[in-house]
Amino acid sequence: MKKRFITNLALLIFLNLLIKPFWFFGIEVGVQNRVGEEMYGFYFSLFNFAFILNILLDMGINNFNNRAIARDHNLLRDHLAAIIPLKLSLSLVYAGVVFISGKIIGYSSEQFAMLWMLVLNQFLASFIIYFRTNISGLQYFRTDSLLSVMDRTLMILFTGLLLWGNITREPFQIEWFVYAQTASYSLTLITSALIVRYRSGSFISHLNLGHSLKIIRLSYPFALLILLMSLFNRVDSVMLERLLENGKEEAGIYAQSFRIFDAASQFSLLFAMLLLPMFSKMLQLKQAVNELVRIALPLLMVAGLSLAISSNYYKQEIIDLLYTSHAPYSARIFGILMIGFLFVSTSYIYGTLLTANNNLRQLNILAATIVVINVTLNLILIPRYQAYGAAISSLISQGLYAILQLALSIRLLKIPLNGDIMLKLSGFLVINLIVGYLSLLIPGWIPGFFVLLASCLASSLFLGLVKPSELIAILKEE
Repeated sequence: MKKRFITNLALLIFLNLLIKPFWFFGIEVGVQNRVGEEMYGFYFSLFNFAFILNILLDMGINNFNNRAIARDHNLLRDHLAAIIPLKLSLSLVYAGVVFISGKIIGYSSEQFAMLWMLVLNQFLASFIIYFRTNISGLQYFRTDSLLSVMDRTLMILFTGLLLWGNITREPFQIEWFVYAQTASYSLTLITSALIVRYRSGSFISHLNLGHSLKIIRLSYPFALLILLMSLFNRVDSVMLERLLENGKEEAGIYAQSFRIFDAASQFSLLFAMLLLPMFSKMLQLKQAVNELVRIALPLLMVAGLSLAISSNYYKQEIIDLLYTSHAPYSARIFGILMIGFLFVSTSYIYGTLLTANNNLRQLNILAATIVVINVTLNLILIPRYQAYGAAISSLISQGLYAILQLALSIRLLKIPLNGDIMLKLSGFLVINLIVGYLSLLIPGWIPGFFVLLASCLASSLFLGLVKPSELIAILKEE
């Protein structure tokens, strides 16, 4: 299992490093620079509003299905027959709730016009993820890895042509960005559906509505957890847009830094996508999971600490490099959010482990508590500090969530703290805080930035947090 984790993680990281940085820092940044902070904030707040409610498209089915198929491949056909009609029904519920909620909070006709397309995109994305849970549950991780970047690859192609291809005389419109997503999701959905159809054989003739209701009963704890996590991860921009007179502009300012935070989080998510079916299988077979934790934990923490340290020492320079215009406090928002990324990385290990062990009741209680804390902090801090206040509330929420998940894992699963790794990580932090300070003395920020990154790599090897020889030995195992 360790060998499968390392080989498939390497493929996932390679493909995502190939595609997603250009998506986030080329396409998304290019779109925001082209349309401006206010118009991008208009899109960003609506996107997050639709994203928060998209749990109604899923109801926890994706996580439930991934865990179930990983444990028993023979469930594939029955689950497809039950889940496909269920998700189609849920799409109508989702659309209704989104538009009614939008009406209640006072969205304009212009906002509703875009919301229609964003709802469609969430529907397409939800089905892509569902089909991918079947593929990864069957342990076809390489196929899933390729699908994980297909939609973004197509979006880069379509949006890039609209941004820089000179195929239209009109100025770039934010709506074109949404349409490019629709086309990309549609093609990816067709591809993933055909792959699952090939692996499962015919299932349409076995449609089973009774089994659909059984699955919804079993999966609703997953749904509640995802909804709660979406709330404290995504509600910030919605509250900024609604609470402030210049809310669209502040949401756009927040989006500048959140984009980088989200891009980094996508790489941590790759670990969770691999770990969930693996943890599920290992727990079913009563195998010790801490060996896998000890591989994933230092890799994620080294990446998280490196990014948090370098982003805070060079936050102003990075924001200046990416954006043609930004608020004076944009760099401070960026620094705060990137510290939060460290806690997100921790959550993707221990939260995934607790999910695989079906400790959903405890996770839901914890997540609900964090939502209350996050919304309360936003109500207090956003009117006073605007987007910077939203960043502070996000950091506090992510930190509490990660620490309490670690405590739950230790108590419920008897996972050791792995104190030797924690001690090495503390040493890594101290070394690179000092190197980061000294790197500021180097003329020009780019050489100093790369010196700091080199120090992070060298110290991770020196302290034994990353062990190439161990990874090679695992790859050679039969």
